Amino acid sequence: MMLRNRRNEGLFGLALVAHFVAIYGLVFVYPTIKLFMTSFTDAPLIGDGNFVGFDNYARLPSDRRFGTAMWNTAYFVLITVVPGTLLAFAIALGVNRLAGRLQAAVLALFFLPYILPVSVVYLLWDWTLNFQFGIAMYLFDMLGIARIPVFKSTAWFMPAVGMITIWWTAGFSILLFLAGLRTIPTEIYEAAALDNAGRWSTFRRITWPLMWPITALVLTIQLISQLKIFDQVYLFSVGGRPNDNMVLVYYVFQRAFQSDQGGRAAAVAVVLFVIVIVVSVLNFQLTRLSGGRDR
Repeated sequence: MMLRNRRNEGLFGLALVAHFVAIYGLVFVYPTIKLFMTSFTDAPLIGDGNFVGFDNYARLPSDRRFGTAMWNTAYFVLITVVPGTLLAFAIALGVNRLAGRLQAAVLALFFLPYILPVSVVYLLWDWTLNFQFGIAMYLFDMLGIARIPVFKSTAWFMPAVGMITIWWTAGFSILLFLAGLRTIPTEIYEAAALDNAGRWSTFRRITWPLMWPITALVLTIQLISQLKIFDQVYLFSVGGRPNDNMVLVYYVFQRAFQSDQGGRAAAVAVVLFVIVIVVSVLNFQLTRLSGGRDR
């Protein structure tokens, strides 16, 4: 009887997760396997191709646009992930000191950009930084400062898009940090106050170690998101120099949809997939080890 009940429970459990497993296999596992298989062919965007082995991968080191895409992606990650995380943490610390409706209003102010679609973000910042009619450019004229072609200059493009991305995505990180700050018992801070601990000492010995798991989570989320940057770069490159602003996903888009080279696009996508996996695992291990040392 016990064996029969356990068997029935097992079958019932399988029935509950079967639909999830089926959907997961259909929308993730199968496309991933198909992506790896396509990367070894000369297939177009739609249709089959001939097997070419590692030729698509062998071409990548000598491809100038691929090198540009790799560098720009790494540069974008460098200027957004850590600065964005630290900025969100600092804002969360400030918002956490507020209370009541003021806190809700300030939090909503920071979170509002996160819910905007990328097209709206593009229009807002194009109206602000556009070389011809941007609001910021009129302010530059009033101050006697020469106008800067932000989205048409290779030197200014990535820092500007990085700043916009931090502004756009910081709300979610702030929310995570606030949730973490509210889980810290107030008794710990009261005990620190009784010991005459200063603000910096309290932050360094209590807040920072206890918030490290949330910080590691935010870093990992931001790292994966910024490695897959595409929308902002694509939109702000319109009318500019898209090849100079190339990132990895943009390069996949060009190969697949503009050059009809599905096999070569798949090879770049596989490289990006491996980079995301490796960097995420390394980041997790490093943050875990750093957190262990802090404790």
